[in-house]
Amino acid sequence: MVREYLVHLRIERGCSPLTAQAYRVDLADFSSFLDGRGVARLADVDRETVVDYEADLIERGYAASSIDRRVSAIKGLYRFLVREGFVRHSPAVTLQLPKAPERLPDVLSVSQMDDLLSSPVERAPIPLRNRALLEVLYGCGLRASECTGLDVPDAALDEGYLRVVGKGGKERIAPISGAALQALAEYLAEGRPELVRPCAKPVSAVFLNARGGRLSRQSVHAVVAEAGRSIGVANLHPHTLRHSFATHMLEGGADLRVIQEILGHADISTTQVYTHVGRAHLREEYLSAHPRARACPPPEAERP
Repeated sequence: MVREYLVHLRIERGCSPLTAQAYRVDLADFSSFLDGRGVARLADVDRETVVDYEADLIERGYAASSIDRRVSAIKGLYRFLVREGFVRHSPAVTLQLPKAPERLPDVLSVSQMDDLLSSPVERAPIPLRNRALLEVLYGCGLRASECTGLDVPDAALDEGYLRVVGKGGKERIAPISGAALQALAEYLAEGRPELVRPCAKPVSAVFLNARGGRLSRQSVHAVVAEAGRSIGVANLHPHTLRHSFATHMLEGGADLRVIQEILGHADISTTQVYTHVGRAHLREEYLSAHPRARACPPPEAERP
């Protein structure tokens, strides 16, 4: 029944292979727990069993976010089983998910982004590609997988937009202009043609590797990490550039709904985290700039 649910996620829900694999791993762990308890069928699982599994995850040292994800996977599985008639009731329907501590995304400052993108670029295919990749990640707020998924027809540079396929196969339009547009245009005109291999099967990807194939997500991570090291930022991640895009847009006065649409967030609550980032940034600026913003010692108690 788990196999049928995973097929449902891929085919009907449009989940990506990575998301489906995460569900597979989470539910496999739950199945192992059930085996250890002597529970042979999913229909025999009761609420107490799921609560015990949650407690087991806590004892094994899982973070609240990981427990949340695994319990959510169980809830989703049983919703599917009830709907398809495999079981009558969900043992997890009333289970409360653990509240994960709020974690604000990492962002680079505007000056750090300037340092990252202002160094001269060698007029060679790989340097031109890497600069275009960094500019698009930050300038358009794309995910690494969305960059690697771009095909040449998706880049309507004359009209100033990219056609992006995001999570779940959902398409959206991402505007592109300024430095990102220029860098991508230069790469497509000067760099990409040098990476194409005439004798190989044609590849429509915008970003190519040195062998003329589609650039992988792992390679995107490597390019971004190397760029981060060049400005003294360790372990820089492509998603940090996406977070920086959203934060700097918000600080520049962009409407939250506009940022939501550009990022491809289905729910505005996902985008609202950047308002917290903005408030944290304002507080840091206030504390560093205002002469009396730092905490003062408490006044002495009045003498009798």
